[in-house]
Amino acid sequence: MHMKTGVEQSVYAIFLLSLLPDRAVLPGEAISQQLGASASYFQKLLRKLVSADLITSVPGVKGGFKLKKKLEDIRIYDVYLAIEGQQTLYSSSGTLNDMLELQEEDQCCLLTDLMQEAETAWKLVLKKATLDDLAMEMQEERFKNRLECLQAWVQEKMVI
Repeated sequence: MHMKTGVEQSVYAIFLLSLLPDRAVLPGEAISQQLGASASYFQKLLRKLVSADLITSVPGVKGGFKLKKKLEDIRIYDVYLAIEGQQTLYSSSGTLNDMLELQEEDQCCLLTDLMQEAETAWKLVLKKATLDDLAMEMQEERFKNRLECLQAWVQEKMVI
């Protein structure tokens, strides 16, 4: 399984938006620059987060993005769904059927049940963890100086 970087970038984009004061927004270009992503690619991610009702888009010259929900109400799984969608991680290609030359009524995949169990467990972990859980970890002493710099950057780039 390989998760696209868009999920990771989206989690941290939401974290950046959590640093904003109530009435402020952060332009999409500023977010993409901070996260090292192309502006056009990142606009697609931000639109997906808006469609999932995780963030809000404010149009206009003084526009940008802001949180729609509190961090404690956003699960990591919500971000994953917004970016990756509902597809399952495993789909049998029929290799066993081909290898054993099974007739249609006998066809199966021995891995399907195991993969579904693993996917269910993985989803449960992501559904438990919120963005607030990650934000709390960012408050650790080892991040203090960098977090202060990041907050100053948000203050500089935000639009009110």
